[in-house]
Amino acid sequence: MLPVLSFDGVVVRRSGRNIVDGITWTVKDDERWVVLGPNGAGKTTLLQMADAYLYPTTGTVDILDERLGRTDVFELRPRIGFASSALAKRLQPEETVLNTVLTAAYAVTGRWNEQYDDVDEERAHEVLAQWRLDALADREFGTLSDGEQKRVLIARAIMTDPELLLLDEPTASLDLGAREVLLQLLSAYAQAPGTPAMVMVTHHVEEIPVGFTHALLLRDGRAVAAGPLDEALTEATLTETFGLPIALSQDGGRYAARATAS
Repeated sequence: MLPVLSFDGVVVRRSGRNIVDGITWTVKDDERWVVLGPNGAGKTTLLQMADAYLYPTTGTVDILDERLGRTDVFELRPRIGFASSALAKRLQPEETVLNTVLTAAYAVTGRWNEQYDDVDEERAHEVLAQWRLDALADREFGTLSDGEQKRVLIARAIMTDPELLLLDEPTASLDLGAREVLLQLLSAYAQAPGTPAMVMVTHHVEEIPVGFTHALLLRDGRAVAAGPLDEALTEATLTETFGLPIALSQDGGRYAARATAS
């Protein structure tokens, strides 16, 4: 399988501090990666480079066979799906759910004077059904619950059939029920034929969907571990990543972690 994302010796430096510090990392098109680490570890910065919105200070970033700094990012970005809470704040709260998803075809955040083909409408309805949102198509985005909004953001991100899907803390702020519904949907999507390479940032191992294959653990901008999930995600690597003794358990492909007595 070909790499869709490749970092080589990547450093991001701000105010004399390395936010990302020497990351070398490759994502292939059949892989589903989770990126774990404490606040300030560099997770979101990594995702911003993967989404072609941030350039490294040193090192190289290749996305879908295009190198940052040597390609037109405005042509590259439509090939990448991205969902985050920050994007939710830029969407029009009075826009319908259908239009919130449909407007991804033009990379705009609200319906204006664009003309959409029947195939665009059909695709929007397809992804709404896939993420259990079809009954909400005519609801205003701003009236939805957090869990519903998170699913709309993901549906919008996959509207254009991206070659790489990036998810920044998709289950953050959700209650137990909404989290579990979203994780079930993510698990099914991760294991479905034709799904693109995926990278998901989270703080908690409990939020890793079944079907994810690899993990990158970060601390202070550096990689603690990277590789297949069962190799990279261990009690030892979690302990090093979060700076306190961690016990890790697994049941049915789902993980749980808790601190132990030091």
